[in-house]
Amino acid sequence: MIAFLRGQLRGEDDDAIIVDVGGVGYQVFPSAATRAALGSGEVQMHIHAHFVSDEPLRLYGFSTTAEKSLFQTLLSVQGVGPRVALAILAGIETGDLVRAIATSDVARLRQVKGVGGKIAERLALELREKILAAGAGVGAKPGKGKGADAAAAPSSTVPVGPLGEVYGALVLLGYKPVEIDPLIEKMDEKRPIPDNVRGALAALRRG
Repeated sequence: MIAFLRGQLRGEDDDAIIVDVGGVGYQVFPSAATRAALGSGEVQMHIHAHFVSDEPLRLYGFSTTAEKSLFQTLLSVQGVGPRVALAILAGIETGDLVRAIATSDVARLRQVKGVGGKIAERLALELREKILAAGAGVGAKPGKGKGADAAAAPSSTVPVGPLGEVYGALVLLGYKPVEIDPLIEKMDEKRPIPDNVRGALAALRRG
């Protein structure tokens, strides 16, 4: 299975790019963030290979393993395919996504282009417990949000802005606030988000 590609950018259209690896051209569908960061010449991406019966194999590219893992987490939700998962990644910051899911804020999720009511409800239902089990702080207060157990949401807050993106990515990768918080406090929010995520993952593996 293809997990990583490094090669020369040979072309692109509305949805995909062509990466020449040793004379073989691979069609890759990159995330919006990954595509925005592409330069000319050599490119490298982490790859999710998606195959559905009776459909051709498609490769989806990401600049970081964290974004790839988040994409795969979204795919675990019933009714969320690759196109919808890419739309979610492009349409909402990770920190906001974590908050919306953990507080069952279906209205916020429905604001993302390509996410209808049923998908928004499934995101909140199927991923909420995973986030709360990780102890993600989302700023929820007792009595807010849907469901009788909304008060069970943690009361601490997720950082906003670029550090919120890093925090949200690490939460959805399964790390707990007790592991994340000390790293977030030391981060430079002006540093590129992928660099902060990679640094955090390296520190967590060492720890």
